[in-house]
Amino acid sequence: MNPELLVRELRDFRLEQRRQSTLFDDSSDASDARAATTTTQLETLEVEGRAIPLITNEFWSRRQRQSHSLHELSYRACFKGELPRFFIERLTKPGDVVLDPFMGRGTTCLEAALLGRVPFGNDVNPLSRILLEPRLQPPSLDETRGRLDSIGLERVFDDARAGSHESRPGDEDLEVFFHPGTLAQLRVLQERLVREGADPIDRWLRMVATNRLTGHSPGFFSVRTMPPNQAVRVESQRRLNEKHGLEPPLRDVREIIQRKSASLLRDHDAKTRSLFDAVRDRARFLTSDARDLQGVDDRSVRLVVTSPPFVDIVDYAGDNWLRCWFNGIDAEEASNSITTPRRIEAWQEFVTEVFRELERCLVPGGWIVFEVGEVRNGSIRLEEHVVPAAIDAGLEVVAIAVHSQEFTKTANCWGVANNAKGTNSNRLVILRRGA
Repeated sequence: MNPELLVRELRDFRLEQRRQSTLFDDSSDASDARAATTTTQLETLEVEGRAIPLITNEFWSRRQRQSHSLHELSYRACFKGELPRFFIERLTKPGDVVLDPFMGRGTTCLEAALLGRVPFGNDVNPLSRILLEPRLQPPSLDETRGRLDSIGLERVFDDARAGSHESRPGDEDLEVFFHPGTLAQLRVLQERLVREGADPIDRWLRMVATNRLTGHSPGFFSVRTMPPNQAVRVESQRRLNEKHGLEPPLRDVREIIQRKSASLLRDHDAKTRSLFDAVRDRARFLTSDARDLQGVDDRSVRLVVTSPPFVDIVDYAGDNWLRCWFNGIDAEEASNSITTPRRIEAWQEFVTEVFRELERCLVPGGWIVFEVGEVRNGSIRLEEHVVPAAIDAGLEVVAIAVHSQEFTKTANCWGVANNAKGTNSNRLVILRRGA
């Protein structure tokens, strides 16, 4: 697709004319009963003397859980699977390489594999590979059940239920979140999955356990915390416990892991397995600086879909400190490796360097979809700084597409008004390498 055709597609796209369904569900009740309420807005953004098409539309369904079930891992500042799918379907063909240099929980890479494209991913946070790679080689539920039985968690849980558990010295902070009996089970898992585990089943269990550490329902190992895409600080959780009279309950870790595994695997079938098998040997996942992707060959990538760290807005490593603890990762070291500039000028310089590296990786005519947002209460719109960075890197700025929709679940939870502070919109700068 050439730039003119893509702009026309973005401009003319009407969600209500497209049947919205879960990816592998052909049942009639999967269709979106409501038409899109967003009216396409066509504007122009002037940046450094250039007029760039600015198109506001609703490009995918506002409904929850429209993506494949394997996407359903809580992670801070992640976008929905429909976002990369929209562009992968239009700008690539099966067998093409799709790259995310800031892969987070791996949404772009997983969606690429589900569409028969080759996923390349990178993130300086080692948690990203722990969360993504097992979902590209999922075990069966019988395999997860058998492995959990062999680890011996049921005996540890029964002992804890009978009162045969003790707090360890130094566990005071962890026990703000976890019952001592739950901690005993987690340590058994750590010993097996983190220190010894190497096969796909162990890696899957490690990924699920990492995702179930803290959250706001009995489906997590912890006492009720804030939403599960972040782990609050110990003192904040202690105040929350005191305010609401909360005490960490004893959880059956084995049962929670098995239940979450069943949920993640509900859409996993022979077709998905075949797609993953076809691309797994070519897939590459790095833990590098996005400005130096040494594992990615020149002119090898057809499409990049990504969202970079924003300006001094999210403490990515701080939000993952308990996940780092469980996986034996130094949270402070991980934090120091993540670039989150405090000044917008420094952020723009960082993005420029990333674009230069991505330009090296792209095939002629290759694409970048760069998702950003509004920060500092809307006073900074990052797309206005992405455009000059892209121009400096020698990329063509094709358009800015703003996906806008009604309330999101997370925004409502935090009491953020509809479409305020960038919470319900995805602001997408669409770039292209010259042919």
